[in-house]
Amino acid sequence: MGKRILVVDDSPTIRYQVSLVLREAGFDTVEATDGIEGLATLARTSGTAMIICDVNMPRMDGLEMVETLRKTGNQVPIVMLTTEGQPSLVKRAQNAGAKGWIVKPFRTEVLLAAVKKVIGDP
Repeated sequence: MGKRILVVDDSPTIRYQVSLVLREAGFDTVEATDGIEGLATLARTSGTAMIICDVNMPRMDGLEMVETLRKTGNQVPIVMLTTEGQPSLVKRAQNAGAKGWIVKPFRTEVLLAAVKKVIGDP
């Protein structure tokens, strides 16, 4: 099994696509539907090497999730994967501690390059 990546997105299709790409590249994945579930999944799943997270989600959005994690001292690397491209949101994510920003629809090679840059090979 490869390094574990938590995929947080409210779209089942996006979660499936991202997880499939990552698993085919040798990574292990777990999934969550929003920031609240993402935090809970992270708390009960040991060894998470990275998080790939959407911005726009119900209950707790991705930026709130990043900010909450960083306030608790959790430094797991996070890359945002979103349809948003507004500079103010990108800056907020960077200030909160996100390591990268990928705009949907994503290209497989861009996603894998970002993952490998942040955490290396599986």
